[in-house]
Amino acid sequence: MADRRPAAQATDRLAFLLTLVPWLIDQGRVSVAATAAHFGVPVDEIRRAVQLIAVSGVPGETRQYQHGDLFDIAWDDFEQHDVVQLTNLVAIDDAPRFSAREAAALIAGLQYLSALPEHADRAAVATLMGKLSRGASAAPSQVAIGAGEQDEVLDLVHRAVEGGVQLEFDYSGLRGQVERRRVDPLRVESVDADWYLRGWDHLREAVRTFRLDRIARPALTDAPVDHRTSDVALPDELFQGTPDDVLVTVELDAAAAPLLADYEPTDAEPVPGDRVRLRLRVTRLGTVARLVAGLPGDPEVVAPAAARAAVRDWALGGLQGA
Repeated sequence: MADRRPAAQATDRLAFLLTLVPWLIDQGRVSVAATAAHFGVPVDEIRRAVQLIAVSGVPGETRQYQHGDLFDIAWDDFEQHDVVQLTNLVAIDDAPRFSAREAAALIAGLQYLSALPEHADRAAVATLMGKLSRGASAAPSQVAIGAGEQDEVLDLVHRAVEGGVQLEFDYSGLRGQVERRRVDPLRVESVDADWYLRGWDHLREAVRTFRLDRIARPALTDAPVDHRTSDVALPDELFQGTPDDVLVTVELDAAAAPLLADYEPTDAEPVPGDRVRLRLRVTRLGTVARLVAGLPGDPEVVAPAAARAAVRDWALGGLQGA
């Protein structure tokens, strides 16, 4: 049987070069020793690879290699100071790049992800944002996710997750009563402008959802968490029903109905005018007004009468304060 090891070695060498070249481009100017340490290979192997890069390229229209068709390096730096710097790139610059707007949108999304406790490696996210900025076809717009009143709680949640400890806070829950809760933080999510913490509630001995703007006096504890995201099956829906929930019937344009999916609407009933009537579970009537106020599609609370009264009182209060 023919010896296939040379072919395998050539494949490995090609794979290494395909990894090495983008890394060198990203570094700009880097020593051979630092490169060898990063890839965990001897310095002589890095020197051989750099020399191979310098005779690699893409032939031009004549199908022959002309000036500019090959990679090039700063030879004086390489030979005298053992430093690598690519001075001519071939085909790399012709690769499709994100537009400035696309890069800005991705950076904004990464900033949002870095605020979530399960994405605790914010250094890696920052590195990726830097690469997106440098690799875009033009400088992306400076984008920042605005700070909010819940930043203190978000910061403590991050620290609790990173330290593997429980979080304590006062929570204003159903019907406005305040209770001291001790929670193993699992996930932070947002719905429109509101932020929510999902965690294992030691008082209720179950997973519960807490709105951050109802949390007061948050504090880290010394107690290690008993539950992590890998231990708990979190449902896809943010809001879970309880026996104390109130069923509210809402009518709105059919096109806006998907915005209520997290409330697990039931009994969808089409009504004239391309509208739909849904039944929702809410924790208390005071949240109904806030919910419909942020919805498009001309929402109307149909039942119960107490929910309609709560919306009317909320609207009147707004008019009187205007």
